[in-house]
Amino acid sequence: MEAIKKQASKLREQVARQQQASKFEFVLVDSLELLVPMIPNAHESEIYCSYVVGRRDKELLSNEVLHSVLILVFNCFISPQTILRQLGQLGHGGVMIDEDDVQLHQQLQNLYKSTRAAKHFQRDIVRGLDGFVSTSKKQMEIARKLAEDCCKYGIENQDSDSPLARIAQGFGTSHASMEDQRDTMLGILSYQVSEPLRALINGAPLEDARHLTHQYDRMRQEFEIQAAEVIRRQSKSRDISAESVLKLKSAEKKLTEIKSSMLALGREATAAMLSVEVQQQETTFQKLLVMVDAERSYHRNVVAILEKLHSEMILEEQMEDSSLQSEIPPTNENIPSPNNGTVSNSLHGQDDEDNGDNYFIAKVIHPFDAQADGELSLEVDDYVVVRQVTSNGWSEGECKGKAGWFPSAYVEKIDRIPTSKLSGEDSSP
Repeated sequence: MEAIKKQASKLREQVARQQQASKFEFVLVDSLELLVPMIPNAHESEIYCSYVVGRRDKELLSNEVLHSVLILVFNCFISPQTILRQLGQLGHGGVMIDEDDVQLHQQLQNLYKSTRAAKHFQRDIVRGLDGFVSTSKKQMEIARKLAEDCCKYGIENQDSDSPLARIAQGFGTSHASMEDQRDTMLGILSYQVSEPLRALINGAPLEDARHLTHQYDRMRQEFEIQAAEVIRRQSKSRDISAESVLKLKSAEKKLTEIKSSMLALGREATAAMLSVEVQQQETTFQKLLVMVDAERSYHRNVVAILEKLHSEMILEEQMEDSSLQSEIPPTNENIPSPNNGTVSNSLHGQDDEDNGDNYFIAKVIHPFDAQADGELSLEVDDYVVVRQVTSNGWSEGECKGKAGWFPSAYVEKIDRIPTSKLSGEDSSP
């Protein structure tokens, strides 16, 4: 009697466990059906529905299969490929998607992201250049107005022999030239950088490649839906009827055809995307290089204009100082003058402790073109033997076998050599 009671108790526990497991399975299936509207993509929800319908009203799931179903709850939010692999491993006819297709799909996704990022970067460059050009043109208007006012003052007062009038005119002319250089740079940025990038953003190759990619995605969704249909029919393989077998073979044949077309379209889309990516990378790099070259040329030319203007202003200042000093009666017998031939070894306001017994060497820091007889043309980095420096801002010396006068502000003293040494070098063959 006691043994019968124990056996009856075990049977009751076994039935209770089976009932609980059955309730859990149906609750799980009902929960999965509630989750279907939350799945982001329609083709993923179709796969879910197919799997749920195939499992409803069937025998109790084994622990292994039940565990796989629970994993599917999470995998469906990751990728359809994972679902298809999982379903294939559950005994539904093998893996529906091979590794080559997975790699092709991943490569196409990466190319799509890369070309999209490059397109956005190109759009940022175009927008930045448009804003820069617009702002620069407003600055050009202000700078040109300033240059015109300076030139106007210089022209109207040129008869007064005022140094300010000469400097104002030079200032205006220089800044007008600087704005011409800026206008040239803006033209390059607009027509050689911005416009080609804008055309590339809206160009046909990119749109065609993206269209092929979208077609591939739609066909892939169709493939996944058809794969779910095949899996659903395979799950009913116990119902061995001629009609069921015929429908299964028809579904498998359609799946094979869709997969073949999908792979061909995927390869075509990948090739188009690769071509677009290469074009985007190379063109954008070249346009950035053109932009840097244009800015570099602009700043180099502007610096040259400012250096020339600065030299002219320094020379004008020295000439004005010399003119003011000449109006004061001389109090020192050593003040240089071209008449008595006294040499003052000074350059840029630096006094030399020696008298005319010594010459000195100076380095040319600004170019000078001789405009009259007796003047000496100089080039930057030339070396001049300075023999005489006058108080009116001019010096006399020799460079490359030629002698003449040049502005003192255009050279910089670097060394001194005795006159006897120079004479010896000049007399030597």
